[in-house]
Amino acid sequence: MIILSTLNAKYIHASLGLRYLYANLEDLQTQAKICEYTINTRAIDIVEKLLEQNPKIIGFGVYIWNSQETLAVISQLKRIAPDIIIVLGGPEISYETDSQTLFDNADYVITGAADKSFYQLCKDILANNPPNKKILLSKPIELKDLQLPYHLYDEEDLKQRVMYIEASRGCPFKCEFCLSALDKTSYPFNLDLFLTEMDKLYQRGARHFKFVDRTFNLKIKTTLLILDFFLERMDDDLFLHFEVIPDHLPEKLKSKLTLFPEGSLQFEAGIQTFNQQVQTNISRKQNNQKSKDNLTWLRENTHAHIHADLIFGLPGETLQSFSDSFDQLYICRPHEIQMGILKRLRGSPIIRHTEAFDLRFSPLPPYSILSTNSVDFMTMQRVNRFARYWDMIANSGRFSSTLPFLLNDKPFVNFLKLTDWLFKTTEQTHKINLKRLYELVAQACQELFPKNYQDLVEAMEADYLRSKLKGSFKGLQLIRISSQQKATQKKQSTRQQRHL
Repeated sequence: MIILSTLNAKYIHASLGLRYLYANLEDLQTQAKICEYTINTRAIDIVEKLLEQNPKIIGFGVYIWNSQETLAVISQLKRIAPDIIIVLGGPEISYETDSQTLFDNADYVITGAADKSFYQLCKDILANNPPNKKILLSKPIELKDLQLPYHLYDEEDLKQRVMYIEASRGCPFKCEFCLSALDKTSYPFNLDLFLTEMDKLYQRGARHFKFVDRTFNLKIKTTLLILDFFLERMDDDLFLHFEVIPDHLPEKLKSKLTLFPEGSLQFEAGIQTFNQQVQTNISRKQNNQKSKDNLTWLRENTHAHIHADLIFGLPGETLQSFSDSFDQLYICRPHEIQMGILKRLRGSPIIRHTEAFDLRFSPLPPYSILSTNSVDFMTMQRVNRFARYWDMIANSGRFSSTLPFLLNDKPFVNFLKLTDWLFKTTEQTHKINLKRLYELVAQACQELFPKNYQDLVEAMEADYLRSKLKGSFKGLQLIRISSQQKATQKKQSTRQQRHL
């Protein structure tokens, strides 16, 4: 028995990588099985479930989010059943192969795209002709030679999980924080074959398609054909997620996007920074003005949900320059601003800046930046908390009425004030009860932004009522009382002045 396994971040994620491996196992498919788990499942329980299958070979997909959990699984597997052949693959173990504890418990490690090389390794092992080296380098793959895996999404996947799909692989850009910087260019799958597979998925009931292409709108002709395919099948449940190049939105594409109804499109736009010097440092080519114009146009002229990314901690970035980027992006009004903290992905070229910018990364996954020569550790911690609170308050949509009055004309500075106040008050960034969160924000606004009392009273009331939480809102009552007291004091002061 050959088991293909990985630990997904959440149950709703279905591993596209495992399905590619299975689809290309050729004559060994009848001896193979996909077994997916999540990082929240106890390692010992995963070990038990795997051993129940009586496997000879287990291949694990290893990523930055599951490497520690995978280590816990395979170390116990090897202790209990040392004869089982453990094979590791995936981006987390494809680079810097001489410095990873994971390798100590593995029999083989396949670096690079293993769609074909995993099959060959299994073939050799089962023929009693195993390789005499531990680390195996995958050869480049022609996409036309791959069997597509989409038929392997089962009924449970279709009903309960996200369908990950790709119309292309690779990326032509060289942004150094990303592993895609190592790609030579972007390679498309045969479009007719791809769309045939998408139609089969659709006919089986799939309605949530998440494209993992790095640059969906790179070749506009192909982009338009894919969009037309889904427009012809549009219904109330269809949802499409694309990662787009923000400064590449020609008129033909704009016209097409206006045809999609509300709730059917989500765009992930990687901005990362508007600081031109930082962009140069990381080899990122981006027309900042076009990017901002396009984001604004999408917000004003389409129903697409816009998710825009920023990264804090890039070489040369300061708190002030990042604040400027944040404020410029906020003005474009994306529905979400994802605040990422720079991570040192193994193999990514960002490492070349380590000495020049004194980049100090955590030695533990996900290898987040701890400090640079322009951002000290304490500041990095503040921005980490900013990112967490921003998700809870802004990206959640729960404070949509309050947020404009809270942020006012200094979005980053004002939210950082709120961040510092919340953490000083609670010392928590997780597990804050929603009702308590409303009350905390109300109390913070009362202390930090007293000039906006009246507006905040009405906005907080609207947000709280929309949440449909039960019970009265003490924080709102406090704001009202304080506002009334101030109004009374002002009137009394005016009367006294008149009397004098």
